[in-house]
Amino acid sequence: MHLLDPDDRHSTVDGERVCEAIAHLPDTEVLHEWVTRFALLADQTRLALLLCIHHAGEICVSDLAAATGVKDSTVSQALRLLRAHGVVTTRRDGRTIYYQLTDEVLPALLGQLPSGPDEPVHASGQHHRPA
Repeated sequence: MHLLDPDDRHSTVDGERVCEAIAHLPDTEVLHEWVTRFALLADQTRLALLLCIHHAGEICVSDLAAATGVKDSTVSQALRLLRAHGVVTTRRDGRTIYYQLTDEVLPALLGQLPSGPDEPVHASGQHHRPA
């Protein structure tokens, strides 16, 4: 299948490879969704929080702060952004708000990252030593 515009002035070395590449590019909207998803993952604190939620399941802010070694206020701010982008959702139980993943694609991505080292590293870069 040829997808090259005959009026396009770009020089190509292998037109078949260019056509193959073009054929597998998603539409602009889908590409933008992936860019946003990767941008959310590109922050160490947000990634650590998402990994904790992915592996622990539904979890509250104070527990996420304890798990990551990040201040409650920083955790809350990061979770607000993740919630605004539809990556996590909340459930209230009295005064406690629990967070869980809602993005159906993220578990597969997060599952690719190594987990469970003998001495976990917090989002702050400090090592956690169990008591």
